[in-house]
Amino acid sequence: MSNRSQSSERAHAQVSVERVTIGLVAKTAGVSRATVSRVMNGNPRVAQDLAQRVRRAAEELGYAPSPVARSLALGRTGIIAMLVPDLGNPMFQGILHGLTDAAAQENYRLLVADSNENLHEEPVLAIEARRRCDGLVLCAPRMPAEQLLDLAPQLAPFVLINRELPGFATPSLTIDFAAGIRDLVTHLLSLGHRRLAYLAGPDTSASNHARVQALHKAAEGTFELVELPCGATFADGHAVADQLTDLQVTAVVAYNDLVAFGTLSRLHELGINVPAQMSIVGFDDIPFVRYTTPPLTTASVPMDQLGPQAWERLWALMNDKSPEENVHVRPRLEVRGSTGPAPSR
Repeated sequence: MSNRSQSSERAHAQVSVERVTIGLVAKTAGVSRATVSRVMNGNPRVAQDLAQRVRRAAEELGYAPSPVARSLALGRTGIIAMLVPDLGNPMFQGILHGLTDAAAQENYRLLVADSNENLHEEPVLAIEARRRCDGLVLCAPRMPAEQLLDLAPQLAPFVLINRELPGFATPSLTIDFAAGIRDLVTHLLSLGHRRLAYLAGPDTSASNHARVQALHKAAEGTFELVELPCGATFADGHAVADQLTDLQVTAVVAYNDLVAFGTLSRLHELGINVPAQMSIVGFDDIPFVRYTTPPLTTASVPMDQLGPQAWERLWALMNDKSPEENVHVRPRLEVRGSTGPAPSR
């Protein structure tokens, strides 16, 4: 290659690099770099004729502002985060999808952190996620309330899902777990069940405590309740199912749908007919429940609504506005094939 050709390529490369700089836009429009920056960042205080000149020059040159530079100028990252205890749970995936779509309407992207049901990881991940974004949607059901209250000032602005935080004014979206449990129990009692097992969720789970309290209150003088430590996953439900055969229970209330799936699978393996010999109910109404054998009776939570509502409240906080009132969702009873009349003993 000739020296002339090499010089020409170097000159072309130099022009290409120059074409994307804010300096060339300023020179072409006959304004300062600061004016270009203000126009690119949407500052309404720039005179209209100057703003038009800047935009015209930027369009002619093919200039696009650096996202990093833009975030520094605005003091924003264009990112929000959500912390969940188990990304493998379709319940949280439903919330994430709704949150992602809603945030995208304001050109925001979502960063997801998964604590993997680890109590000690939740506060660490919450702080790290918040440092990297403009706001946080927090679903940390394992974190003690006192610890969360101490962390709250570092996490603001943030929105809570699945729990409330008395003593700190942050929006929350909660599920009426007690109402959902009452509806499930009432349904089972109407079918003649009088000895029920509860497959308990994690000990540290605030929602599990709400379920247990509702069950104890409902059981007073109406049915016998047997509690079995379990967990929150398919494997947990599968592992605990063997214990049910010796308890003489006719119905099972699972902590969530995943636990119910695991239990249902193991009962099939043991040759126990559901619901002829034992009924089972879940909680959440994740997408797969209609396709189990038999389909699962459950308390349905409108997951698709929680994400957009969380975004509305977080967006208000991020813009120094008052968020809408807290949301308290009442689950809807969905009766399917996994429940039937109590078998005669």
